[in-house]
Amino acid sequence: MLESFSAEQAKFFIEKSDDGICVISTTGELLMANPVAEKLLGISAKDNLKIWKAIPYVEGNDDLIQMFIDTVTSKLQSHEAIVDYVNNEGERYNLHIRLTYHQEDLAAYLLVITDLTKLIKTQAAFARYTSPDIADYVLTTSEGQKRGGVATEVTVLLSDLRGFTAMATKMPPQDLIDLLNHYFEKMVAIIENYHGTVIEFLGDGIFVVFGAPKELADHATLAVKCAIEMENAMKDVNAWNKEKGFPNLEMGIGINSGTVVVGNIGSEKKMKYGCVGSAINLAGRLEALTIGGQVLVSEYTKNLIPENFDYVSEGGFFPKGGIREVSYYEVTGIGDSLYIDRSEDAIVWEKMAEPESCVLFHLKEKTVVEEEFRCEIIRRSVDKRYALIRANTTLEVRTNVMLKKERERKYAKVLRQEEEGYIICFTSVNQSN
Repeated sequence: MLESFSAEQAKFFIEKSDDGICVISTTGELLMANPVAEKLLGISAKDNLKIWKAIPYVEGNDDLIQMFIDTVTSKLQSHEAIVDYVNNEGERYNLHIRLTYHQEDLAAYLLVITDLTKLIKTQAAFARYTSPDIADYVLTTSEGQKRGGVATEVTVLLSDLRGFTAMATKMPPQDLIDLLNHYFEKMVAIIENYHGTVIEFLGDGIFVVFGAPKELADHATLAVKCAIEMENAMKDVNAWNKEKGFPNLEMGIGINSGTVVVGNIGSEKKMKYGCVGSAINLAGRLEALTIGGQVLVSEYTKNLIPENFDYVSEGGFFPKGGIREVSYYEVTGIGDSLYIDRSEDAIVWEKMAEPESCVLFHLKEKTVVEEEFRCEIIRRSVDKRYALIRANTTLEVRTNVMLKKERERKYAKVLRQEEEGYIICFTSVNQSN
């Protein structure tokens, strides 16, 4: 079969190739070039140029020129690299260059030039609309473009900004986008540093998985460390917000580990890399229990972490359909040196001449329950974030309530019960018309 393959047939395939193909002498002269190479380099093989002289001497082409000179003058057997290239019209390319030395019949170099420009641009754009790990999984693995999933143990991190929905209604759209973009920029940089995969942005929330699509033996440890760094980064986020005249942000984070199904979900025409399982729901429940600045971690996640695990409180709840209580912990530190910065957390109470009367409503999920109760604000913190209240109803710790006085509605989370009443933390304030 090989004996019947003629030189004319070989020439046909070379000329029809999508890659640029050249033959270069051992001294660097261009002996042959197919149409793709001639168009890309802006030359003809008939020009009898040395290959490095065919490359425009402009900024960005230095590596390519030097590669040709080093390969030919050093008589390297092979050389390949991905380099930048700028043609005579100033158009920029990303090229994969492969040089191979052939000595059998005619001592010469075979040069194959593959234009990766569109591929690299596609990968870069895709990575911006999803996680780099997901982009790599979809573009480079055989499973990446197939529907289906696998069961794997991961740690799920869900973050959310407290009171953001009410705040967003008062901000101009462009200011809102600028605030969110800056916040996400800071958070995603930290998440990627700890090898987390951003599954999606949920409005002002972030859904992160540690351990998929790339397996991580220490996914639980990485998730908790990431959460602590995220909370500490809020100080810089809010410093930037203050400079721009934007409101202060507070973030709560819930973390849980467990077996989930990860993979491509959807139809043949439209798919997304997703993650499903009860472990995600439990992480969401923990996130909903937080106030700004808190990281709540499930007992299962805690037990996966070999390092020192510092926490200030613990609690439990029955998940929907659950048969046993799930324990959780408010983490403050992990290891020997990574702690949530609590330097500004002390409550400073202001003096009140007399209690302030209002009406209290319980919240179920995010819906206000109609029954109202009498309530008094006994004390209020100087920063207006906390209050000590009395009410003619029992309040469960970490449940949400709404306080109403005239046109003002204040949403809050119950932190703890004390002798005089309940400490609550305000999460948002609404003014009704």
